[in-house]
Amino acid sequence: MADTLTPATGGAAVTDEELAGLLAHWRAANYLSVGQIYLLANPLLTEPLRPDHIKPRLLGHWGTSPGLNLVYTHLNRIVRARGRDALAVWGPGHGGPAVLANSWLEGSYSETYPDVSRDAAGMARLFRQFSFPGGVPSHIAPETPGSIHEGGELGYSLSHAYGAAFDNPDLLVTCVIGDGEAETGPLAASWHSNKFLDPVHDGAVLPILHLNGYKIANPTVPARVPTTDLDALLHGYGHDVLHVGGDDPAAVHRAMAAAMDVALDRITLIQHAARSGEVTGPARWPMIVLRTPKGWTGPAVVDGKPVEGTWRAHQVPLPGVRENPEHLRQLEEWLRSYRPEELFDRDGGPRRQVLAQVPEGRRRLGATPHANGGLLLRDLPVGALERYAVAVDRPGASAHEPTRVLGELLAEVMAATAERRDFRVVGPDETASNRLQALYRATGKAWQAGTLPVDEELDRHGRVMEILSEHTCQGWLEGYLLTGRHGFFSCYEAFAHIVDSMVNQHVKWLKVSRTLPWRRPVASLNYLLTSHVWRQDHNGFSHQDPGFVDHVLNKSPEVVRVYLPPDANTLLCVADHVLGSRDYVNVIVAGKQPCFDWLSLERARAHCARGLGVWEWAGTEREGEEPDVVLACAGDVPTQEVLAAASLIRRHLPKLAVRVVNVVDLARLLPDSEHPHGLSDGQYDALFTRDKPVIFAYHGYPWLIHRLAYRRAGHDNMHVRGYRESGTTTTPFDMVVRNDLDRFRLVMDVIDRVPGLAVRATGARQAMEDARVRHHAWIREHGTDMPEVADWIWQPVPTSPGRAGRPAR
Repeated sequence: MADTLTPATGGAAVTDEELAGLLAHWRAANYLSVGQIYLLANPLLTEPLRPDHIKPRLLGHWGTSPGLNLVYTHLNRIVRARGRDALAVWGPGHGGPAVLANSWLEGSYSETYPDVSRDAAGMARLFRQFSFPGGVPSHIAPETPGSIHEGGELGYSLSHAYGAAFDNPDLLVTCVIGDGEAETGPLAASWHSNKFLDPVHDGAVLPILHLNGYKIANPTVPARVPTTDLDALLHGYGHDVLHVGGDDPAAVHRAMAAAMDVALDRITLIQHAARSGEVTGPARWPMIVLRTPKGWTGPAVVDGKPVEGTWRAHQVPLPGVRENPEHLRQLEEWLRSYRPEELFDRDGGPRRQVLAQVPEGRRRLGATPHANGGLLLRDLPVGALERYAVAVDRPGASAHEPTRVLGELLAEVMAATAERRDFRVVGPDETASNRLQALYRATGKAWQAGTLPVDEELDRHGRVMEILSEHTCQGWLEGYLLTGRHGFFSCYEAFAHIVDSMVNQHVKWLKVSRTLPWRRPVASLNYLLTSHVWRQDHNGFSHQDPGFVDHVLNKSPEVVRVYLPPDANTLLCVADHVLGSRDYVNVIVAGKQPCFDWLSLERARAHCARGLGVWEWAGTEREGEEPDVVLACAGDVPTQEVLAAASLIRRHLPKLAVRVVNVVDLARLLPDSEHPHGLSDGQYDALFTRDKPVIFAYHGYPWLIHRLAYRRAGHDNMHVRGYRESGTTTTPFDMVVRNDLDRFRLVMDVIDRVPGLAVRATGARQAMEDARVRHHAWIREHGTDMPEVADWIWQPVPTSPGRAGRPAR
């Protein structure tokens, strides 16, 4: 590879002594990286290498490791020289050996894991544990000190880096982007994050696009794009590009040092100009394009085939070391090429020259508290809910838009954190659409690009963040939370699926972090899914999908929570809870359209604390007697349909004893042996009975409820109505009719399933069928729902002696 050393002028040249230290550190990191992949014993090569020194299974990724080691080495230099707080995000996180090697060299690994000491015994343990049963993953993971980014799924490193930089004005976040990762859609969108980075209140992000040319088996697109075209692309994204490349170690190290100096000088100038008020326009931030061979310094040829600089270096360049004497010879030659005797003393500790450029204390990349955000986290100042709650004199007497009420609470939180700047709300262009625009009283929308007179609420220092990329929103928020702040993600329900795999990774991160005593709890990732399936009648089928809840509830039960508050006050109570929670992924599903107010704040608090409960004021069962049927509901529209069905039953079947159960916390349906929020069998049976029909109106796909409750004694008596993938552009009530979730169908279900009722209630059942026929005819003629539905209001159940029912407070 020809050297292409073109950092702009301004970087001070490193001295020969500094260069020797940088090269020594890099060689040591490379040696440790190879050792982790291959060695089970003989870490310092104090004897000739034998097959029994080699691991029985060779796992790991060598190809990217030399480049990551180069970046880590030069980050050490710049942090030490400039006294900067820094965080590194490693996009090619499969290069775990490199980051583990560097954190061991700097001592942060041994401080975190004292049994992996910084000596020969600790080096042996470092090598043995890598990708070994009972050890550590081959990817960068929660176990890795200094990390906030899992290296398994590619595409999210740059958005994580920007999330970490927001509201961290003194932090330098360096993000290494692999050229394979640069081919992904999420990464492509995240280049636009610099249009949201405020040089006054935020830190800086230094992207380093590492082009080593290959993925597992193919060349990468960015590495094959002509340099002029790549520069034009990156310049169009808003970056000034510095190039470093080549295969001569000394020349590349000199160029990298100069490029880092130039980049930091420019970052310092941008921040100083913005913070002093000299410049208020968009900044053009520096970045580095780094070209080095894949598997640099590894075997050039194996079995007659080129390896270094090709895709064959991606994982394990010498796969048959135990069985093939030639491979064993090559491995020993490779390891000894780093001259370990010059890098480590007799006890196995790094020599002084190796550590010459390594920073100290919490400025070491593996020791930064920004990568262990719980150390920095402060409780969020959430005001008393009485300030935002709606008055409820009796159930169903008034209606509010629940998310608009929630917006008032979020606005107050935003105002209360104006000085602290540790709370943000993100979403894909939907804050106002989801009725959260009260936030704009406290802050505007973050925006660093150009503005026009017609624009509204744009603010260079704003903390509401909108970009039409759910991936980028998710990445920003994850990076923000993992570095010790709080946030809220508002999204249309159907399009939360876009981040399915991202939430998978975050749940896994939290699950593992909970097992690591040194990882402090971070603020939960809170989703608000609104514009949901039942009120996307106007946008149609493409906007109708409630399945994100199913996806989340498949994940680790100790981490995930799902809430379906039925009205404004229960939404407030749920939001108050999740904003104060730690180490969870919380999903809240709540509508933005006007919704009946069912519970006073006092009752909402009690109901949400229980997670589910009997709404005695809505049913007709008599105290001390079991009901004939249970009408259960979860979600705002299903709750309204159940209460409407209960009213119809009162009118047409006045002697039937009906119990109404509302579920806010879906996990309560699970057994307590399977989820921390689950109910015991006794608790479940007390609510749903063991042998009475249960008609369950659920917000989403009905089989989820069956899956949650399939072990319960009364499961065979449960009939669930929900979304059946029958959607179109239609009226609101027609959506529930199409999916057989409507009040008339629920009454028919009761008649069909209560023993003996079908033959006694044929007239009532026919009346329900007739109502559905009337509905179909009405909407086709008028285009709106018929008045008996559109104008329906809840009529309180008359109280009588011996009935448990009573007016709600």
